[in-house]
Amino acid sequence: MTLKRTAPLALAMALLALAGCASTGTTLLATSSATVTAPAGVVLDEHANQTTLKVVAGSTIEVDLHSTYWPAPTSSAPDTVAPNGAPTTAPSPSCRPGGGCGTVTTHFTARTPGTAHLTATRTTCGEALNCPPDQRTYDVTVEVTG
Repeated sequence: MTLKRTAPLALAMALLALAGCASTGTTLLATSSATVTAPAGVVLDEHANQTTLKVVAGSTIEVDLHSTYWPAPTSSAPDTVAPNGAPTTAPSPSCRPGGGCGTVTTHFTARTPGTAHLTATRTTCGEALNCPPDQRTYDVTVEVTG
């Protein structure tokens, strides 16, 4: 899916899907922004990079990055969006050595109103393979409301 900054229909569809999944959690699709209006669980991955997520306090956010070459994402404002437990790494059983196959997962809780960035930076995308500039940084802005 291509990230489009002006995709009102896609955003509306994502928000409708999000409303229907508020009690069980949902996966955030690639849009320029999304809003969670009730405490819910949201799952983000690389497709959410450079987007803004608006959530209410009490919401949980799971970040799944699909390469073990990513470090665990961190919050720029832990008082606003705090890590919830230790990050986990799950290698893929069918991965060739040096491939980085697997996921790095970190859980966060939106605690108080404010803004935080969930970020991770890497330089290596494989064994002896430097990442291109557009694959080095993961950054999602999280705006928490009361």
